Amino acid sequence: MNAPFRGFEKMNEVYFIGIGGIGMSAIARFFNASGVKVSGYDKTPTVLTKELEASGIAVHYEENVELIPKKVDLVVYTPAIPAEHKELIYYSENGYKVVKRSDVLQIISESSFNICIAGTHGKTTITTMIAHLLRDSGFGCNAFLGGIAVNYGTNFWSSERNVCVIEADEYDRSFLKLSPDIAIITAMDADHLDIYGTAEAVEQAFIDFSKRVKPGGVVIGKFGLERTKELKSQGYVSYSLQNESADVYATNIRMMNGSYEFDVMMPDNMLENVKLNMGGMHNVENVVAAIAVASSLGIENEKIKAAVENFRGVKRRFEYIIKNERLVFVDDYAHHPEELRALINGTKTLFKQKKCTVIFQPHLYSRTKDLADGFAEVLDLADEVILLPIYPARELPIEGVSSEMIVGKMKNEHKQVLKKDELLNWIKENYAKTLNKEFGEVLITAGAGDIDTLVEPIKNELKDL
Repeated sequence: MNAPFRGFEKMNEVYFIGIGGIGMSAIARFFNASGVKVSGYDKTPTVLTKELEASGIAVHYEENVELIPKKVDLVVYTPAIPAEHKELIYYSENGYKVVKRSDVLQIISESSFNICIAGTHGKTTITTMIAHLLRDSGFGCNAFLGGIAVNYGTNFWSSERNVCVIEADEYDRSFLKLSPDIAIITAMDADHLDIYGTAEAVEQAFIDFSKRVKPGGVVIGKFGLERTKELKSQGYVSYSLQNESADVYATNIRMMNGSYEFDVMMPDNMLENVKLNMGGMHNVENVVAAIAVASSLGIENEKIKAAVENFRGVKRRFEYIIKNERLVFVDDYAHHPEELRALINGTKTLFKQKKCTVIFQPHLYSRTKDLADGFAEVLDLADEVILLPIYPARELPIEGVSSEMIVGKMKNEHKQVLKKDELLNWIKENYAKTLNKEFGEVLITAGAGDIDTLVEPIKNELKDL
């Protein structure tokens, strides 16, 4: 095995249950790049699973013990897989080594210098930004991302340098297995309450994560986080969009055709005229955190600035699908009220005169139940809202919880719930025919479920307007 990580030297074959997940596929690519034979199961074919197959990884889509390899050294599964999954039961009951994805990341991070990015939102973008800054500048890193970096078309890459940039997922408390040298905390808002129970328990998990930083390491936290004093167990650096009380912040921000130019102030450094070609003021704040990391590693200012300007974003993170004077179509992964707030406000700030229509697919019954009031309040910021039915993922329905629950709490009169086929018909027969061509319009698709499968059909209906 030619990877610089201890703990996997004797691995010949690894099997993944849920290989198509964004985090799982990064680990699968890690083993595949290291010369280990990799195969796996997932429920349905996706663009990602097809890419894995094209790289030589065998994937099947039927839950069937007859189809699984029997001579594997390791079985990796995602917590999203139900406990009664036949393949998982077979491996568990027949003496195989069966671990979660987080266990693999734990082993990887035990023998490397680790930059671990955590937070209830923003972590995928910041992780990808940091990994890109290190790669583009020539510093080098191994990257385990929770999204597809548009620059490279992947969520994993390897490097000779024994540095890992890892997206630290709070779901299932898996980030508490990591060993960061630099830990970034972007937000500690209530989420995954099906796992944690209370907002206080979510906050405590992030505090516990901060305490896992190695001696001499640093915690970089968003300015104004709850319980900041408890995060300051050792070196602590705060970052902000433009609050001068923070240690690192942006100033002199200018908007230029959907891009931003700004300066970044740090305690012992300053970057002038940084250019970010990505929409959303929240992404200016995200890149401030990434710049703080790159600067702390001693990367030269000009290399950091060049890398930021070269950054093309993350798939489904304020991703421009169509961008012209008549129509701006943005697709985003936002699935929490605060993420939606940043997305809608950022869009309306960039495109002030344009009508803003949001198509949102709620993700999980439990999250919808817990945060329905917040979703209603934030969606009211849009001019018109279409909700798709809730995407259940790993959950069974909860009585009385539906997209209609959110609609019922909204004050905006321009709202409705449509199924996928009804939505595509609405795009064709209503939206496309009434588009305001004088000022132009903005259309946003948002959600963490399978709404991304509608992006291409919607684009095809609208691209020739």
